[in-house]
Amino acid sequence: MDANKDQLLSLLHLILPEEILDYFTIVNLEIRPHEIHLFLDEKNCIPEEFKKRKLISKGFYPESVIQDFPLRDKPLHLHVRRRKWVVESTGKVVSKTWDLTADGTRYSKEFASFLKELLGFLPS
Repeated sequence: MDANKDQLLSLLHLILPEEILDYFTIVNLEIRPHEIHLFLDEKNCIPEEFKKRKLISKGFYPESVIQDFPLRDKPLHLHVRRRKWVVESTGKVVSKTWDLTADGTRYSKEFASFLKELLGFLPS
């Protein structure tokens, strides 16, 4: 990997929620006049809890949109698509469980914590 790519990845790790680049790939970025949309797909890495089974990747669940810290005064929306797999022997659909949002919200955990500390509550 070249130095420019390393620097870009380091910057993205500072901006995005913790560990997101370890498990998701950036597939698109839309910078609109008043907001930013970042599209992420879960990497095709079989979850540890299913490593002993033969799994077949079957695409993605519908995307979830998570609001994260604004960038340059523009709301940042993370469009996250979780991968789904089928257990070959049973036909059962399985996926990794992600804990990306604060309970009951569409905010990233870090952003929700910041808002709660700043405002004393989470806006709806």
